[in-house]
Amino acid sequence: MDYILLLLGFLLLIKGADAFVDGSSSVAKILKIPTIIIGLTVVAFGTSMPEFSVSLTAAMKGSNDLAVSNVLGSNIFNLLVVLGACSLIQPVQAKSSLLKKEFPFSIFIAVILLLLNSDFSISKVLEGEGTFTLGRLGGILFLILFAVFLYATVKTALRARDEMVDEEEYKVMSPIKSALYIIIGLAGIIWGGDLVVDSACNIAETFGLSQTFIGLTIVAVGTSLPELVTSMVAAGKGENDLAVGNVVGSNIFNILLILGASATIKPIALDITAVYDTLILIAASLIVYLCALSKREIKKGEGAIFLLCYLVFFVYVLTR
Repeated sequence: MDYILLLLGFLLLIKGADAFVDGSSSVAKILKIPTIIIGLTVVAFGTSMPEFSVSLTAAMKGSNDLAVSNVLGSNIFNLLVVLGACSLIQPVQAKSSLLKKEFPFSIFIAVILLLLNSDFSISKVLEGEGTFTLGRLGGILFLILFAVFLYATVKTALRARDEMVDEEEYKVMSPIKSALYIIIGLAGIIWGGDLVVDSACNIAETFGLSQTFIGLTIVAVGTSLPELVTSMVAAGKGENDLAVGNVVGSNIFNILLILGASATIKPIALDITAVYDTLILIAASLIVYLCALSKREIKKGEGAIFLLCYLVFFVYVLTR
């Protein structure tokens, strides 16, 4: 029964996020907000809503391992699997502005996360034991950085909107229908997140698996489906430069907004594996960044290596 509830939870999360994006985008269009702003805010937040719901629900229920591992697992999955799969369709282009600003920023905040997760103690990390905490101050710092990032992104987009062609179309619905989509979408996201957390924890207990393993694998993959689908569709349409932007933007949202909100609500107790997984995230980010930086694209061969790296990571998580 838990497996059925897990699948139902994922379905509610994905469909709920889709409805939320449609409703919010329609409202933004009615209010004459530029499409580029919708994409950078509403859509980016919408694709991160499954992770947001799961991690926030887990934090409030005291399942801290699941809250953190979901974000770390999703970010690693986004970098290695989403970009790897997209590059197999055709080489993934990366805009120079993204490589100069957003991508380095995503690596920077991952390093901050590592410092916070390790309690700034190299000796504890080297010893490989002890408990660590992502506290409220760290959570508040992430939320402040998120507000600054969002402000800078919107300001840059507004400055450049006159030079950009508004090519992307969103459905414009009536105000009442838009509000219904937003309400139904949020309800689906909240209910789906609750189902995923409860069923994932039950499955972990049944097989003697840790919440960290479930969060890094099953839950991370399930909540990253919106990013995977969005990037794969973009790559299939030849808009493969959007794939990198979608992944980087989602990863920034996941760390700053999701972990920031989760830690602010309740300090998150961690073990040494969370520190190791953060190191893996930084390594994966650097590898993908250097590949994208080399010729402003990620080639098929590099994408295949990314997928192989994720397989190695999965085996490592399974056997540790």
